[in-house]
Amino acid sequence: MNHFITTDEPSRELAGIEVEGTTRSAFLLRTALVTGGIYGASAVSPAVRNAFAQSKDPESNQDQDIIVLNFALVLEYLEATFYERALKQVSGLSSDTKKLVEQIQEDEEAHVKALTAAVEQLGGDKAARPKFNFDSALTDEKTFLKTANTLEDTGVSAYNGAAPMIKTKKILGAAGSIVQVEARHAALVRLERDKPPAPQAFDVASKQADVLVAVKPFIVQG
Repeated sequence: MNHFITTDEPSRELAGIEVEGTTRSAFLLRTALVTGGIYGASAVSPAVRNAFAQSKDPESNQDQDIIVLNFALVLEYLEATFYERALKQVSGLSSDTKKLVEQIQEDEEAHVKALTAAVEQLGGDKAARPKFNFDSALTDEKTFLKTANTLEDTGVSAYNGAAPMIKTKKILGAAGSIVQVEARHAALVRLERDKPPAPQAFDVASKQADVLVAVKPFIVQG
């Protein structure tokens, strides 16, 4: 029986984020967001692994690495855009929150550049930046921070789920350095919400099959 671990409270805000596009990366990103929104970010890893497994080409490790990197790139596009718009749209951000958002946004853009360079280094074409709609998540500071919390947790879970499929050691090391920063982002956002940065040492398990059945109706083709 397949199980996965959940640590965070589910957030319906993720299911409301719109991602336009018909590429594989956009499809996987929609899956990740809806899975995280319903069951918590740690539920994302099995969904991502399952989706990548369906597209895996065992004859080409390099092509597989490009697929993984481009999915990570689209996720970083989403996070970078989310924080950029938050600085413009969320009114009444406290000074501490604003400083944190500015720092995280810079980090996410740096991740975009690093992943783009990695894809190009492998001779691949970088994924296009999709169009996002975050309006429902940027109504006020409380809603923004809750969504940011779940997005960061989702990012960590997605990296953890995809990392075992990366074949190039140098690329795996780069992904590992990014996921550590994403985890720190998640902890800082949690503290900003007066939540414990690492709420549990071990988490309850949910059935993978139940998640995949539940998310299917929510995945919208671009």
